[in-house]
Amino acid sequence: MAHSAHDLIAVPKAILNDVVEIRRDIHMHPELGFEEVRTAAIIADRLKRLGYDVRTKIAQTGVVGILRTGKPGRSVLLRADMDALPLEEATGLPFASSIPGKMHACGHDGHVAILLGAAAVIAERKDELCGTLVLCFQPAEEGKGGAAVMVREGVLDDPHVDVVYGLHLWSELPCGTIHTRPGPMMATSDTIEITVRGKGGHGAKPDHTIDPIVTAAQFVNSVQTLVSRKVDPLEPAVITIGAFHGGTASNIIPEDVHLLGTVRTFNEALRDEMPAKIETVLAGCCASANAKYDFTYLKRYPVTANDPREAEYVKELAAATLGPQRVGLTPKVMGAEDFSFMLQQRPGCYFFLGARVDAQPETPHHSSHFLIDESAFEAGIRMMVALALDAPRQS
Repeated sequence: MAHSAHDLIAVPKAILNDVVEIRRDIHMHPELGFEEVRTAAIIADRLKRLGYDVRTKIAQTGVVGILRTGKPGRSVLLRADMDALPLEEATGLPFASSIPGKMHACGHDGHVAILLGAAAVIAERKDELCGTLVLCFQPAEEGKGGAAVMVREGVLDDPHVDVVYGLHLWSELPCGTIHTRPGPMMATSDTIEITVRGKGGHGAKPDHTIDPIVTAAQFVNSVQTLVSRKVDPLEPAVITIGAFHGGTASNIIPEDVHLLGTVRTFNEALRDEMPAKIETVLAGCCASANAKYDFTYLKRYPVTANDPREAEYVKELAAATLGPQRVGLTPKVMGAEDFSFMLQQRPGCYFFLGARVDAQPETPHHSSHFLIDESAFEAGIRMMVALALDAPRQS
């Protein structure tokens, strides 16, 4: 499948240095979902100077660069997400976030820089291209579903896209390696919002109250048995209550308690059963205490499922481009990804690019200490260029 010429994809030193500079600049100026105005302006300016047909303000801040070769071939979309997280940075890096309470703690700054670097290499080699190339810089991956908005606003339709690819820097994998898998790769992500309503009163007279804290605590413990006792043991599933808010003083039983949680699975049928299962447990806990409740289940991101053929293709292309020793099969990950919305509409493949910093303790994603090894960027650029050169030729 892969052309042997792709072993020869070289990234000029000047472009590599530029990519690191772009990444550090974006890292210093993080922007949250649908607020990526500065980041989008940098992207649009660079793509225009490279000769791409540029569209801005898709899904508010999204940017697309299009290259039509006029030669027969598939239309291929390459995606990078742009948004940061609401987190205080604690890395101590010289280019750490300059904006309090915001940080690129997931590598999206690197994704933007990699795709811009690839855009520069592709522009230099555009005579070798066929088909149509769509470089998609997407806002709001972190919980706001920017990919779904871009799909709604026609990013896959004008021009019509045949196949989609995306990468994600991964701080737990060896630097410069590519890992993917066929079929489901990342989980669904849904949110539960619960209010347990009791009757407040004095902490010394609990018998005169309906205690929502005890009732909510009972629910938090009981709901854990759903996965262990009501879900097939061979089906991965997670229910996590991540927020528990109630009360103002040591001797006052409050009127109500608010809970927030996340639910994850790889199975859409099981996902559909989860709201009723969870509400049954909640209703039972509340009934036994004579409390009332409000329950909201928000479906957010679907399963990120790779087309098996495209996943095999990406592995072969990565082996040809980077060497077989740098390609691996990733286990399933309970994290979620809104690239899933694009994969629901088109065949494609999502893959991880290892960026572990070997000299440091592991720094997980979404941590205020999150680090990536920038030397991984070269492999990412080479993969994106290889996809641009080769994927349109596949049938």
